[in-house]
Amino acid sequence: MAKCLFYGVLMAEAEKKFSNAGSLKEGSYVLIDGFPCQVKSVEKSKPGKHGAAKVRVTAMGIFDTQKRNLMKPTDADVEVPIIEKRSGQVVAIMGEQLQIMDMEDYVTFDIPKPKDIPGLQGGAEIEYQRYGGMIKVVRKK
Repeated sequence: MAKCLFYGVLMAEAEKKFSNAGSLKEGSYVLIDGFPCQVKSVEKSKPGKHGAAKVRVTAMGIFDTQKRNLMKPTDADVEVPIIEKRSGQVVAIMGEQLQIMDMEDYVTFDIPKPKDIPGLQGGAEIEYQRYGGMIKVVRKK
């Protein structure tokens, strides 16, 4: 299994599939420079006399909220990450860190405490997204 580096942490390569760049829509996911992003806008240009139609995608990083752009021919392949949506429970809050336990396989892990989700406390059930070793709390249940 291949390994990749994210913020200094060595992790396993996550699952992905391939799709046509012209089939991307707002709200779908795409990998740009190896980072999973959610598509915010798609602009398609018409083909010229000797050129092919192009697609310009503006996307926001799911885990780092950084804006990224992608420009490719509409018939080119793009990588689409397979984002896992899972349920968990907050086990402990340690300063700016959360310890979370997955509700299916009971694995625990530490992540930075999200600032945009108020009222997180021990025992609270949450929904989170995972891609490889990257984890983000989406909402409190």
